[in-house]
Amino acid sequence: MNSTSARAWRDALVAVVAGFAVMTAVAAAGLACAGAADLPGGAFAHVVAAVVVMASGGEVRITGGAGLLGGADASLSVLPLSVSLAGALTTGYLFLRPLRHRAVARPRELLVRGALPTVLWLVLLTLFALFADHTFRLLNGDSPLEDLGDLLDSTPTAGFRADLPATLGFGLLWIVGLLLIALLVSPRAPLPAGLLRFHTAVRPAAFATAVLLVGYVALGLVIGLVVAATQGHATRTLAVLLLGLPNLAWLGLTLGFGGAWQGRAEGPFGLPVPELLDRVLRGPDLSTVDVSSLARHDGRAWWLVAVAVVALLGTGVLAAVHSPAGIRPWQHALHLGVALALATLTVCLLGRIEIRFGLSLLGIGDDSGLGGKVELTASLWRTTGLGLLWGAVAGFLGALLARPLYHPGRVDGPAPAGRQHP
Repeated sequence: MNSTSARAWRDALVAVVAGFAVMTAVAAAGLACAGAADLPGGAFAHVVAAVVVMASGGEVRITGGAGLLGGADASLSVLPLSVSLAGALTTGYLFLRPLRHRAVARPRELLVRGALPTVLWLVLLTLFALFADHTFRLLNGDSPLEDLGDLLDSTPTAGFRADLPATLGFGLLWIVGLLLIALLVSPRAPLPAGLLRFHTAVRPAAFATAVLLVGYVALGLVIGLVVAATQGHATRTLAVLLLGLPNLAWLGLTLGFGGAWQGRAEGPFGLPVPELLDRVLRGPDLSTVDVSSLARHDGRAWWLVAVAVVALLGTGVLAAVHSPAGIRPWQHALHLGVALALATLTVCLLGRIEIRFGLSLLGIGDDSGLGGKVELTASLWRTTGLGLLWGAVAGFLGALLARPLYHPGRVDGPAPAGRQHP
């Protein structure tokens, strides 16, 4: 193995191991704040592994039963995006770091640089998936239901197990998508010479959109920490921040520019979401979640619109400033409209939530009070279409606002091949 190959393997190993380490730390901290450290039977480490698997694009199935005369039915479809984002930022940064200060890279080199972390990612994901397997009793202590369950050999249990084939399939899409997005949004990452013509059309808008999404998460983090410090329930709030902050922050972004979601919440469980959203979801039928439905309960929801307007205009200016001065306003509008529409579609798909759990004994309903359902899905056409529209408006206005910010002599594209950035 020559020194170049050894360096590539080392860089890939560092990126992948660091990504999983960060995801494990964030997941463990969030679950500890949520009280999962007190789960019986040493379940905590297995739950952490399951959350990391889900955050990496894997699939975890809920298992359960109540013995001979009972049954349990459960499903879980939710992505802990705080864990995902932490791993993505870490792995993406370390993947790009060895490629900095170069304008052009050979296609074969980029393929090798992408294949090595992909292989290592799937290996580590397999280990986490095998460890994400645990079963424990739902009821402990003295209760009539516990005694009846023991008598009938129907003590309810619940557990989880990673679906290895699905986990590896979705995990492959996750890591390949991450590496492609990292190359797409980085203004300084090298591209093959044949793709340099896409630099000015794609990268400024993609970079600005990525900054918008991360900026919303940062804003949500500040608000969450203030809430944790002033409103009580600090550990619960920290658990939400560490596990699902982007889920809520990006929901706020889509609602702010006019998008809508459909959802409902049933059962005795309190949702780890703002109380305002919980109230809207707990209607008798499927509820529409948008700014107007939230504002009927709390007029401060209209601030989501004001924040979105300012953030989108800033995104348009940022995209224009990172583009060559010769790009026309309508081109900025097209580029940012497409970028924001694709980002919105991705957010809608990743932010989907479906949680269902039901338990019965002797075939009679939900005797234990442990049944519940939570659903939240985006109105794709409305939300994505408005993302396209507002991205185009922000791109056009941002180009006009950015004109005084251009500097004379701005370079209208990436540096020539072989030129080093200072």
